[in-house]
Amino acid sequence: MQKNRGITDNLLGGLYCYLRKCLFGVLSVGPVPSHIAFIMDGNRRYAKKRNLAEGGGHRAGFAALLSILRYCYELGVKYVSVYAFSIDNFRRKPKDVQYLMELMREKIDELLQQESIINEYGVRLLFIGKLQLLTEPVRVAVEKAMRVTAHNNQRVLIICIAYTSTDEIARAVQESCKDKSDEIQASKVANVSNGAIPRTSLGLNNNGIDLHFQDSCKDYLSATKDCSTVLEGVEVAREKDVFAHNAKKHGNYSEAEITTCNELVEITEESKYKEDEIPSIKLVDIEKNIYMAVAPDPDILIRTSGEARLSNFLLWQTSACPLYSPAALWPEIGLRHLVWAVLNFQRHHFYLEKKKKQF
Repeated sequence: MQKNRGITDNLLGGLYCYLRKCLFGVLSVGPVPSHIAFIMDGNRRYAKKRNLAEGGGHRAGFAALLSILRYCYELGVKYVSVYAFSIDNFRRKPKDVQYLMELMREKIDELLQQESIINEYGVRLLFIGKLQLLTEPVRVAVEKAMRVTAHNNQRVLIICIAYTSTDEIARAVQESCKDKSDEIQASKVANVSNGAIPRTSLGLNNNGIDLHFQDSCKDYLSATKDCSTVLEGVEVAREKDVFAHNAKKHGNYSEAEITTCNELVEITEESKYKEDEIPSIKLVDIEKNIYMAVAPDPDILIRTSGEARLSNFLLWQTSACPLYSPAALWPEIGLRHLVWAVLNFQRHHFYLEKKKKQF
């Protein structure tokens, strides 16, 4: 009896797999999403609904994740992103957080097993977020997973852990500011190296102007630096004339020395003007430093449990992304939900592509 049941299960499983591939073949006639993102909502409600033990909902949710990953990869989706753990989740009870951390480490190890879906489809694992907030064992497991799968290039699984979109955007802005600061400093060093202010030609090598005259130039530069930036044209020229008159009167400096000092003033003023033109941070700078720069923007965002909120997930990347919210809890998600989301995406594909070009 048991043997017959096993044979029947194998036959049904094979038939289901064949029908699923036929279905995906039909869907592949239309545009296939390159990137699908999931908010895995409803694990705890599922456990409460089924009267499961502590962590039962999350374990069922991990099984659902493996199934949905298989469906996505069979369909031809290259990038899959999942919202695994928010920074806000650290506010939960320490006992609950610790349990989830241990469960996460356990499941990461399972993903790296030889027979896992990761090795079957050649999936590269990427963990993004504020990873320093993770416990040491989880952080070690995360780093190992990314290192071991770094050579895989067929599919990509992005796990957002200790992540919020606002933190991602704030970090991207900080990194962009740092990049611009480094760019400005490098430009200044390059200008000095290239002789933008040639010391020898201005007589600052102590050969053409004595030290007392150099100090006078410095005093003049210091004085003009404190002046308002409105001193342009005639007013700046007048200041130079005053300096030249005083230099001749008190220092008996030659015309060549005065001309040299005025050249120094002009170059310094020009340099100051250029320094004020600080390069602005552009959209491309932010996008370059976003965590999700490793993948294209998602084509579909699926959140289970019927919720239509983004909950601080991929706010930057979903401006033209359709949101699909099935009523099923995450452990209940199945093939039909994915198929419906893809069909809806294909139906509005032309409109969505048009929208993306407007941003």
